[in-house]
Amino acid sequence: MKKHIFKTFVELTGHPISSSIIKNFTASAISKPLIKPFSSFYRIQQQEAEFPMNEYESLNAFFTRSLKAGSRPIDNDPNTLISPVDGVLSYSGPVNEQQQFVVKDKNYSITDLFGDTSKAEPYQNGYYYLFYLSPQHYHHFHYPVSGKLVSRYALGTTSYPVNDLGIRMKDELFSSNYRIISELETACGRVAIVKVGALNVNSIRIADSSKDCVKGEDFGHFAFGSTVILFIENKNSLAPLNLPFTEVQVGDKIGEWQY
Repeated sequence: MKKHIFKTFVELTGHPISSSIIKNFTASAISKPLIKPFSSFYRIQQQEAEFPMNEYESLNAFFTRSLKAGSRPIDNDPNTLISPVDGVLSYSGPVNEQQQFVVKDKNYSITDLFGDTSKAEPYQNGYYYLFYLSPQHYHHFHYPVSGKLVSRYALGTTSYPVNDLGIRMKDELFSSNYRIISELETACGRVAIVKVGALNVNSIRIADSSKDCVKGEDFGHFAFGSTVILFIENKNSLAPLNLPFTEVQVGDKIGEWQY
């Protein structure tokens, strides 16, 4: 029961009205007494948080917490690709020639995901990583490589739960959910970071709009449950690490470009 309640608070529901009510509740001071049991239930590493637990004024303020400096060491080798988030690296692999990729045993069109054939074209025959962030994870996202921001745009309107049930019930989940796509031009080719909103209340917060993107830099967070899909243009020179269903953290090496 407790798990169901806490998951509802951070993943919301499939209905816009109830989602809005829960969003407002978790952002209010009324939810502050829930921080300690939430942290205990999910075994959150409180010592990593930027501030002591009692300084967070709401459950959502704690959920979207920043971390103390140095909590996530960054692999700064310019030829390595790092995880942009803390989460489970659920799937990874090449994008096939039909611009399809597999998510939870279902095929999704890369064109639908990017909203336009020309936007999707650089990643045809590229490589992707899919990260799922559960309630216990740190919910900020960071740049996986250094480069120049060349595009950032939002797509989608209604959002649905990004979880097993949501994926089973809605075939085109990832092409209809609200999402923000950030594209970088890097020394290793084009890289896209697709942030997928989990539910009806679209809750992706971009904190840094600078065009100069530094590897490991925090540039935003999710206010509620979320998924990140990373697309890499240059598959042939990328040597990905084989990490299916593995817990990763920001800064962990997930691949290396070889020339």
